[in-house]
Amino acid sequence: QVQLVESGGGLVQPGRSLRLSCAASGSIFSIMSMGWYRQAPGKQRELVATITSGGSTNYADSVKGRFTISGDNAKKTVYLQMNNMKPEDTAVYYCNAYLASYNLGYSDYWGQGTQVTVSS
Repeated sequence: QVQLVESGGGLVQPGRSLRLSCAASGSIFSIMSMGWYRQAPGKQRELVATITSGGSTNYADSVKGRFTISGDNAKKTVYLQMNNMKPEDTAVYYCNAYLASYNLGYSDYWGQGTQVTVSS
């Protein structure tokens, strides 16, 4: 069984920073990539940023230059450093991992989500 556990969400003022963490655990054979998605009320879930096991990154245009994704392969953990935050960043942030467990092929796994609210 695979679990993704997120932490670091909360309330932050516009212009300030917040850091999210997501740790994967369980019967993991190999992780291809990890990333963050978000869903605001009334909107579809959208990609924020992803990182491959080799370190290649991809960002949504709306967060380029403000958010930085990084990973620790040994810890099976991905981080999202969010700087200069804006009210439109308010959403539930979900961790995603594309990985293979010992008894299954590669599949997508999701965390439970963590609320991020940007407001003065």
